[in-house]
Amino acid sequence: MLLALAHTWPLVTAPATLSRTDSADGLLNQWILGWVAHALVTHPLALFDANIFFPEPRTLAFSEHLMVPALFSAPVFWLGGSPVLAYNLTLWIGLALTGWTTALVLHRWTGDWPAALMAGSLAAFNTDTLTRMAHIQAMHVEFLPLAMLALDDVLRRGARRDALRLGAWTALQMLCSGYLLVMTAMALVVGALMRVGEWTGARLRSRLPQLVVAAVVAGVVCAPFLFQYYRVQHDQGLTRSVDEVRLYSGVWQNFVATGARLHFETWNASLFRAANSAGFPGVLPWVFALVAVATGLAWRDARARMWLGIGVVGAALSFGPSLPGYALLYEAIPLLQGIRAVARFSLLPLLAVGVLAAFGLAWLRTRLQTDARSRRVAQALGIFAVVGVNVENARAPMAFVRFDGIPAVYAALAQAPDAVVAELPFPEPGRVAANAAAVQASTAHWRPLLNGYSGYTPKSYVDHYLAFQGFPDPSAVEALRRAGVTHIVVDVAKVPDAVAALQKVDGVTLIASDARRRIYRIVGRARSPNGP
Repeated sequence: MLLALAHTWPLVTAPATLSRTDSADGLLNQWILGWVAHALVTHPLALFDANIFFPEPRTLAFSEHLMVPALFSAPVFWLGGSPVLAYNLTLWIGLALTGWTTALVLHRWTGDWPAALMAGSLAAFNTDTLTRMAHIQAMHVEFLPLAMLALDDVLRRGARRDALRLGAWTALQMLCSGYLLVMTAMALVVGALMRVGEWTGARLRSRLPQLVVAAVVAGVVCAPFLFQYYRVQHDQGLTRSVDEVRLYSGVWQNFVATGARLHFETWNASLFRAANSAGFPGVLPWVFALVAVATGLAWRDARARMWLGIGVVGAALSFGPSLPGYALLYEAIPLLQGIRAVARFSLLPLLAVGVLAAFGLAWLRTRLQTDARSRRVAQALGIFAVVGVNVENARAPMAFVRFDGIPAVYAALAQAPDAVVAELPFPEPGRVAANAAAVQASTAHWRPLLNGYSGYTPKSYVDHYLAFQGFPDPSAVEALRRAGVTHIVVDVAKVPDAVAALQKVDGVTLIASDARRRIYRIVGRARSPNGP
């Protein structure tokens, strides 16, 4: 946790007010965390019927559901904390747990604490996590190391309890993120294939049933969530085409790009700007990982071999359609059809380098444990490795923006239990990210909102935009009524003539205002241009 606070400095100085609210994705993810907390205590069976893009159903499935991260943040919302405070605490928890579980697993595998702490630092505080602070799901990889540990135990011992652990840890990791669901499944399959000799032949009858048990446990837990995405795919046609995936595929620069200050400010800036995902783990991790490869340990040790395969496959898949055969995988594996930014698969080689580096460092330190002087050298090497990888990957001090709180004017909507809200002007579909602030603000009232921002924009939003684009004309107000809207939030800076125009429309009543926004209740019918 101390490392999490240090790497995100100065966030700890004002966790309730500093945030990445300059990012539409950051605002969206704050809303998702808040919606899950709200739905769990109000209508848990309607979890996916979120309040955006009214009147569409299952709108939470237009993006990540973030169920597990949301469980960490829910108490903050329930106690009245802001979306920013909830998000920041959940961010720290994810980083700390990811580092902690990775360290625990690598200590189990190598018996070397410095190597384990180095691997934990690389898993949590790498260029991927530290350049994606607006994506809370990227901070929560804490269950993948535990799933890989359980897989190792199943292959070695074949015990039912290990299979149950494997299923449980897998399910928890999959419920952190759709991308992590696919990456976790891929990592486990590749890991098992890299150790195929341990669950085939004479061991097939004892190991395969346990692997099936683990898959069933994970499948049963995840099925209710996956079903919602299936329904959205079926009803809305939400599928990422191969051409769309190609736009978000990895490039070679990803693997040498980093946002770490030490590298970015000296030689890496141009590579970072040319990349679409940062995936360079640093010089020290590569040196120690190459030790594991050069000594043959990366292949001889079954656990290291698992991660060697995971890293290679993850790196290859990050290139998406540019990889020969990807189109066949896309057709054969339905889960891939929901993945757009395949460049994010570069997380797996990042994690793999960290694991292999731990094996390499542990091997070096073991070779140095021959006499008192060598042991001191080994201790110094361990300290140097842990400190070195944290210094090499550091981005602090980071840039954040100040969150002044959700405007108090939105409290008026919280007092209107049957309100259906539209924020105006209604952004055109190509600029749907402009709705992100309205989506975040809806956490103050949770009323159905015609605006929305997510990974998908439904046709109904386009229809609403076309109907409302004449606002504040009376015809646009009438279109709002026909759409079921009862309350409108008007940004008077963007629609300066709205105040005077709405005074001439029947059934429009001002209920709250501040320096920027006016909230109106709209009832009745619009006044005809020719008279009453």
